[in-house]
Amino acid sequence: MKKGLIKVTDAFERIVHWSLAVSFLLLCLTGLGMMFHSFNFIGPLMGGLKSMKYIHNFTGLFFILALFFMVRMWWREAFFFSLPEDREWLLCAGGYLWHVDKVPEVGKYNPGQKMFFQAGVLFGVLMVGTGLVMWFPSYFPVELVRWMYPLHALGFAVVFPFFFVHLYLGTIGSPGSLPAMTHGWVTRAWLVKQHPKWLKEMEAAGTLEIYGEEKKKVSGH
Repeated sequence: MKKGLIKVTDAFERIVHWSLAVSFLLLCLTGLGMMFHSFNFIGPLMGGLKSMKYIHNFTGLFFILALFFMVRMWWREAFFFSLPEDREWLLCAGGYLWHVDKVPEVGKYNPGQKMFFQAGVLFGVLMVGTGLVMWFPSYFPVELVRWMYPLHALGFAVVFPFFFVHLYLGTIGSPGSLPAMTHGWVTRAWLVKQHPKWLKEMEAAGTLEIYGEEKKKVSGH
């Protein structure tokens, strides 16, 4: 680890993040295997279609747990937009789609990340709710159960592309972002570019943790 890197995530945050990501991908894979005939080949790889259904259902329980902790940790910071800076950031797409001389400063999460979080929470809850009804159909009216299948598919159709946009922007689309969710330390230059307002807030609050240096209150901000 290089001296001077700044800590932006702790171990628990990273565990929740990767637990959610891995469980979501496994749910997508097994769900596609059950939903479409052309993906039925996935079943034998998991011990058969019946085994794949069990894997899907119990992975869903793990997903619920990860989703709960995600909401609990990041609800206040990542669900609500901050005006006017978030609106200004959206108007220039954060500089991702075209050149912007100066991207509006945002806090810990930019509006794109907030939109991903909002979609993950709202449609994640939708998929959890519909999935539980589909798992135990005998406890619910038949007409209600029938509606759960298209709603479950809708949740997948919304969250799936969001996931891959998030994956792209967290890797090659925004160089220097991946370490935030691998070991939790990023460069100051990355923070200045991506989250300058958050960097100033941490400095002002004395919560900035720099690798190889003792954490101390930074005055004059």
